[in-house]
Amino acid sequence: MKTVQIGSYNVGAGQPLSLMAGPCVVENEKMIMQTAESIMEAVSGIPVQFIFKASYKKANRTSLKGFTSIGIDEALKILGKVRETFQIPVVTDIHKEGEASATAEVADVLQIPAFLCRQTDLIVAAAKTGRAVNIKKGQFLAPEDMANAAEKAIAAGNENVLLTERGTSFGYRNLVVDMRGLQVMASSGCPVVYDATHSVQIPGGEGGASGGQPEFILPLAQAALATGAVSALFMEVHPDPPNAFSDAKSQLALDLFPDTIRRLVDLYQFIQAKVIR
Repeated sequence: MKTVQIGSYNVGAGQPLSLMAGPCVVENEKMIMQTAESIMEAVSGIPVQFIFKASYKKANRTSLKGFTSIGIDEALKILGKVRETFQIPVVTDIHKEGEASATAEVADVLQIPAFLCRQTDLIVAAAKTGRAVNIKKGQFLAPEDMANAAEKAIAAGNENVLLTERGTSFGYRNLVVDMRGLQVMASSGCPVVYDATHSVQIPGGEGGASGGQPEFILPLAQAALATGAVSALFMEVHPDPPNAFSDAKSQLALDLFPDTIRRLVDLYQFIQAKVIR
């Protein structure tokens, strides 16, 4: 498996666990800066490659009443401040081709949302910025199909591609994670990311918003790491999930994060020492 360059990090097999963590969406500067600092403190002294995540806009909402953004320009400015202040890479979603270049100025990784993972022009635009591209597997796709998504970015001249598992639709308003799919996606040669918080969502479960089962964040993340196919975790972390502007039912509470990440890093190191390549 190849490694992906993100800032000073190499993400992939044989490397320290990479972690994309932060609130679902940029709500305000104070909360974002404080959360980034708290996560940095929690991972200090443990072998984790921390990449801050937050969306500058949530274009995919359950209802018209769902929060979208404080304003793209303002949100990108805040993400840029995180990157500059803490000297850490940043990952955020893009939703249209025209957003790619401006986002690439402040983000080290451009993320393709799950529902947009088949949008060829969007993937190509992200790839052409030269930034790493993280493509989330659509809830409607087989894991084998993600090799085609990755090839779109690679053909555009960018081999720094990651693939993310975030659950598969199982009937109505339910997601399941097929752990076999992690191995399948890893066979593409791209590092695999496991999204530990979107995988516990219940889409539309609150009527006008998505529900969630955050009690399964840790056990599912442990199961994903145990496959030996995962090089990175994606985890939405919020200081006050019940009052979060988005994904209030599925984000991990910030006060639970330190113990959670320590347990996951311990498991990752144990599994990686046992994986036969």
